[in-house]
Amino acid sequence: MTTRGLYTADILGQAMVLAQYPWVSDAPYHGAARSRSCGSSIELSLRTDDTGAIEAVGVRPHACAVGQAAAAVFAEQAAGRSRTDIARARVTLAAWLVGEGNQPEWPGIHLLNPALAYPARHAAILLAWDAALDALPEHVLP
Repeated sequence: MTTRGLYTADILGQAMVLAQYPWVSDAPYHGAARSRSCGSSIELSLRTDDTGAIEAVGVRPHACAVGQAAAAVFAEQAAGRSRTDIARARVTLAAWLVGEGNQPEWPGIHLLNPALAYPARHAAILLAWDAALDALPEHVLP
């Protein structure tokens, strides 16, 4: 299958948004995820508030434009979200990608609609959510 319909101007433009999320080296949480299907990877640095809600996101992308666009969609809307919020969104996102659920309630996710027809890119879309789950502790102490 050709990727001509995949790399739209919207996806390419969204991938460029990652420049607004430089790595936060002093952030207490770092996580990474890698797609076995395409080799793309994303690293995240996260800072949270006292309740465990995300305050700052830094991204090191080593991914295709789809993975980078998805990471930018994640980063733009991550502030204020908890590990539980991220886990729920990841489940909904995975179901949507395989046609078993509605589009997730995550602002900007509609930009990734062209990627639905490219299953080999689905794992790249999930990378930022997976990296966040890798980074964030399961239990936040008050």
